[in-house]
Amino acid sequence: MPTSAWTPTARLRGLKPVWLNNPKVWRTEILAGLVVALALIPEAISFSIIAGVDPAVGLFASFTMAVVISVVGGRRAMISAATGAVALVIAPLNRDHGLGYLIAAVILAGIIQIALGFLGVAKLMRFVPRSVMVGFVNALAILIFTTQVPELRDVPWAVYPLLVGGLALMVFFPRITKAVPAPLVSIVILTAITVAAGIAVPTVGDKGELPSSLPVPGLPDVPFTMDTLTIIAPYAFAMALVGLMESLMTAKLVDDITDTHSSKTRESIGQGIANIVTGFFGGMGGCAMIGQTMINVKVSGARTRLSTFLAGAFLMVLCIVFGPVVSDIPMAALVAVMVMVSFATFDWHSIAPKTLKRMPAGEITVMVITVVVVVATDNLAIGVVVGSVTAMIIFAKRVAHLAHVSAVSDPDGTTVVYSVTGELFFASSNDLVGQFDYADDPDRIVIDLSAAHIWDASSVAALDAIETKYVQRGKTVEIIGLNDPSADLHGKLSGELTSH
Repeated sequence: MPTSAWTPTARLRGLKPVWLNNPKVWRTEILAGLVVALALIPEAISFSIIAGVDPAVGLFASFTMAVVISVVGGRRAMISAATGAVALVIAPLNRDHGLGYLIAAVILAGIIQIALGFLGVAKLMRFVPRSVMVGFVNALAILIFTTQVPELRDVPWAVYPLLVGGLALMVFFPRITKAVPAPLVSIVILTAITVAAGIAVPTVGDKGELPSSLPVPGLPDVPFTMDTLTIIAPYAFAMALVGLMESLMTAKLVDDITDTHSSKTRESIGQGIANIVTGFFGGMGGCAMIGQTMINVKVSGARTRLSTFLAGAFLMVLCIVFGPVVSDIPMAALVAVMVMVSFATFDWHSIAPKTLKRMPAGEITVMVITVVVVVATDNLAIGVVVGSVTAMIIFAKRVAHLAHVSAVSDPDGTTVVYSVTGELFFASSNDLVGQFDYADDPDRIVIDLSAAHIWDASSVAALDAIETKYVQRGKTVEIIGLNDPSADLHGKLSGELTSH
């Protein structure tokens, strides 16, 4: 029985989703939200440090982003919060101009994301090939792991057995029961051990002071002038693009994991709304948080908006009500959770020798380039763009060689018929002109395109050039077999692409 959708009957009758009457779903969603909230706290504090703001700014952003996106987002169970990618983009703005300008940029970025959503930017996701998606996932897993490495350097020796114990609990506890998420059990047990035994190890509290009250709405403390807009616009645009790229890629990943569809346009607009709200509440903005989404969806099994909403709500409750207890959670417990997420996220099948032997070299190249660029730049968006462009270049190069020309002469020697087969576009049409025998052909030439398709102006220009070369020698050319789209494009552009 689906736990995250409306049944057709419920849609017709306006009833509530079927999972609302399912206690098992409620338990899964509530516990998943709690685990994600615990994992969000140190991450949000760390990203606040990267952005150069107070830890409360990152925590408030994670709270408002998760709560708002749970209502307006297009992908159920996906977690949005303060992220490292956004922190890196806006850090220079905060350093040079202050927090007020950062908040204003967050609001403007949200407006830009809404505009891009209505313009259909989400449709560009169809141009991201599978090899880039696999590279994205594998790079994500590597980044999740590498971000945990600093937590294991220059630390007391007790951190390492705690880490091993946490990993062991998450591996073996599900064999006993899956009623309670193994990461939550691991966090609780390791915290109890360190507190009861008085073991001195780095804790969540060492990352920064937790907020003691809810955020309050307000306007950014900046002059509302064109100078301000000029300063914040480049950062806002960069933040909007990076945030949308990571959010849409994450949504696509969750679609694949859950075997469900989501509205990418709604997600784009929802990200914008969430960032606007976050800005007015003094947060640093954010986007989909891939690691925490994997905890929610893949590790904890959440499938509805409830887990996303509760992740944000629990975050504030943990900070405000249970701050002293949360501060005692050992970082080793949260590192163990993220290491397990990294291992589960990596697509191990993609690097299996059997898979690599069967995979085309171009596909492997695209996957490797995507991984290398993401890891080198620490930016998933840049890696996806570079990987997609590489895939397009390889595809164009491959298709360019699929256009073939063969000639058949009539028995009387007065006509020659050239049959063109394949896809004609800017890459393949460049070689087309050189495949005709202009000097020795008879007076009448027929070019049969019934097995070809014209895609662009470059192909029309190539056909015009062929016809011109024959006409200059006093010969006639007839083009036949054009399908309707090709004939329409050829009719519009033929003879109009050159000035002589």
